[in-house]
Amino acid sequence: MNLPETDTSLFKRLRFVLVGTSHPGNIGAVARAMKTMGFSELYLVNPRFPDALTNDEAVAFASGAQDILQSAKIVSSIDDALTGCHFVAAVSARLREFSPPILSPRAFASHLSQMHENPVALVFGSERYGLPNEIVVNCNALINIPANPDYSSLNLAQAVQLLAYECRVAEIDEKIGSPEIGFQGKLASSDAIDGMYAHLENALMAIEFLDPASPKKLMPRLKRLFSRTQLEIEEVNIFRGIAKKIIEFKNDTTA
Repeated sequence: MNLPETDTSLFKRLRFVLVGTSHPGNIGAVARAMKTMGFSELYLVNPRFPDALTNDEAVAFASGAQDILQSAKIVSSIDDALTGCHFVAAVSARLREFSPPILSPRAFASHLSQMHENPVALVFGSERYGLPNEIVVNCNALINIPANPDYSSLNLAQAVQLLAYECRVAEIDEKIGSPEIGFQGKLASSDAIDGMYAHLENALMAIEFLDPASPKKLMPRLKRLFSRTQLEIEEVNIFRGIAKKIIEFKNDTTA
């Protein structure tokens, strides 16, 4: 699915940061994984080979994503790679005793899609040693991919592909639900929804659909139903208008 990309879209804001990558082929494969999902910001922190971006193996594994390699940046420190980023997540199969909050790839992607303007980053460690603790503890989140516990080691490019996919899906879902593509009203507050429930309950009692002496589980079930819909302000107003008319009609017929 093709979507218009703006400077504030996740496709433009998300950086993929590779720390101490050992194999040029993996860098090319990462570039390919990124491009297939629409991302382009690639940073390398102290790769093992100085020609990591022009190495024949990297170019071969990029397989049509050479433009990602050409625009990638090589820096000497993680701080340089993360300059300007407002949210940074480390990706690791190894959990630490002291670590930032742990997120699944999907939860991470959903969180990023709500941060509409700020640059963000995903940090991946080397194939041999992963990420050092001093980098992980300074990140905002630790992403742990729920792989087979008996064999949880993913190739670097596979991990990038998985995270890039989740981020793409989250961004597409966000765009489809935004006013840029279709109308979406402002969500109603919990106070407004509680007021609607009270009004609706009074209306149901007025027409004797709800017996206040034996209410059973009608209102809890209705609340459960509405809670799945993410009610908007106008929708709450519609239901309150219906409840008001029910009460008025009942009062008129019994007057």
